[in-house]
Amino acid sequence: MNKTRFERGTVGHIRLHVLPTDRFKTFAISLYVGLPLQEQTVTATALTPFVLRRGTESYPETTEFREQLEHMYGAGFGFDVYKRGNYQMVQFRMDTINDSFVKSSDSLLGQSFAFLGEVVTKPALENGAFRTAYVNSERESVRKKLEGIINDKIRYAAERCTEEMFKDDPYRLHPLGERSELDGITPESLYASYQNWLQQAHLDLYVVGDTTLAEVEELVAKHFSLSRSASPEYEPEQVNIRSGKVRTVKEALDVNQGKLNLGLRTPITYGDERYASLLLYNGILGSYPHSKLFINVREKESLAYYAASRYDGHKGIVGIQSGIEIANYEKALRIIEAQLASMRAGEISELEMSQTKAMIRNSLLEMQDSAFEMIAYDFNRVLSGKDRPAEELLRQVEQVQPQDVVAAAETVQLDTIYFLTGQKEG
Repeated sequence: MNKTRFERGTVGHIRLHVLPTDRFKTFAISLYVGLPLQEQTVTATALTPFVLRRGTESYPETTEFREQLEHMYGAGFGFDVYKRGNYQMVQFRMDTINDSFVKSSDSLLGQSFAFLGEVVTKPALENGAFRTAYVNSERESVRKKLEGIINDKIRYAAERCTEEMFKDDPYRLHPLGERSELDGITPESLYASYQNWLQQAHLDLYVVGDTTLAEVEELVAKHFSLSRSASPEYEPEQVNIRSGKVRTVKEALDVNQGKLNLGLRTPITYGDERYASLLLYNGILGSYPHSKLFINVREKESLAYYAASRYDGHKGIVGIQSGIEIANYEKALRIIEAQLASMRAGEISELEMSQTKAMIRNSLLEMQDSAFEMIAYDFNRVLSGKDRPAEELLRQVEQVQPQDVVAAAETVQLDTIYFLTGQKEG
């Protein structure tokens, strides 16, 4: 594995992370803007990047905005809105070809920073606020995305399980906000929210490519004109294991296939020294085709159209998702719970251990071929406060023994059972 070390710096309360390398033909740029998940800000924060992508001070019309990217040899620009632990993240990305591969009189890296800096700090305005047409249009974009979750019953069931599991926790909030809040957002209120967002948010700017930290510091100082008083640090999640009996929630909608989701909690998060053991636990339980859920629930018993588990190391959650025939609810639940008991009892084969380690190893090795995946991996360090290079995690994974997986399994507690059933059965 290639050892990768990002160089660090700070300019104007923006944390910089630069990986100088000539391995890629492009520059990968990511700007993470993070804010605590809060009911009063989540919808406006989610809408903001949709409006910012419509135009800037220099390119106020959306067609001009897109044409500028084409002038930069087809540079890629995009964004995502999601949550990590109790933080709502907006991630802007740019992918720009290295200057050495084209004939350009101006530095494409410099042009990229000028473009991204203007997107974030100098949006297109009218009458001292966001353009009304852009706000109205993008409100509908967000509304349709939220409605799309309702129509996608797999995603809907996962979201509802999370909502029920975290009723009194900000994590219950969807990172795209609430549909009911959208109509109350005006160009003026959104612009005011945007200004507060830039002032208070955590800002981390990543660059991977044939450049230097010094060059990036100069470009950020030139193109990101922000007046900020602080550079806040992320606070790692303090996991609280809820005491009491398992909650069961059943919801009836017009569906032909049931969605059985289980939410489990663990105190082991990304910064924990037992993190590698929990990765193995999740892999053996349900992340891969050789996993217990896939083999026993889907293959042997033919009870599920899909059955898998997912571990969120920033929140301390293991989520199990399955799609089943509605009549098979009791039997499917019993077999899933049997797999959890099997893990706690140490019924883990040498083959399951070796196959899971191989899958994790392949994932970590493949990550080295993608600049954006290396960025995403390193950002875990920022969120958790734990510096764990990929080669170190790989070494820790290889050292995990079956008894370590059992110890991790004993920390995992079933919290919530959510079942999306049909209306007749409901």
